Amino acid sequence: MFVRRLALAIALIAGLVGSQGPEFAQQYRQRIGGALDELKRIVADFDDEAAREGLAPPQAIVRLERNSDPLASERGRDMAQAIARADRLQEQLDAMQSSGPMNRLFVMAKDFDPEIAQRTLDGYEPAAPLSLEALTAAGLAAIWGWAATHLFAWPIRRLGGDRGQPQGKAAGR
Repeated sequence: MFVRRLALAIALIAGLVGSQGPEFAQQYRQRIGGALDELKRIVADFDDEAAREGLAPPQAIVRLERNSDPLASERGRDMAQAIARADRLQEQLDAMQSSGPMNRLFVMAKDFDPEIAQRTLDGYEPAAPLSLEALTAAGLAAIWGWAATHLFAWPIRRLGGDRGQPQGKAAGR
């Protein structure tokens, strides 16, 4: 009896936590969009600077990286990293926007950006989403919580022999 109640409580808690997955993914997606907008602005400014010098952006990066001035060479490395990060974030945003509702969680988990994930978590505001995606996530998490509780309690119940519990059909089971 205790295990059933514990399993139900854990299933409810797991369902509540699970329902937050799609909301976190939505807030994460918004932060990717904001970070991407800022990176695109920085890259566009760099592209304009390179064009004024008659260089393509990759040529400008190589020129900066080969510069003997540590500040200039660091600027080259930083721009190469900013461009690569913008490309990664764009790919992830595209994948999240083109995937189905439940697949967004997988896409986020597979390629998440640690910095954006941390900022999302820092500013995360729980919500009670009522979308099919959130309800499905809540249901799956609740089932997982219920099953995990029973799985972990099974050896304990076997060792304890369910003392004090009526046995068999004659006892009303």
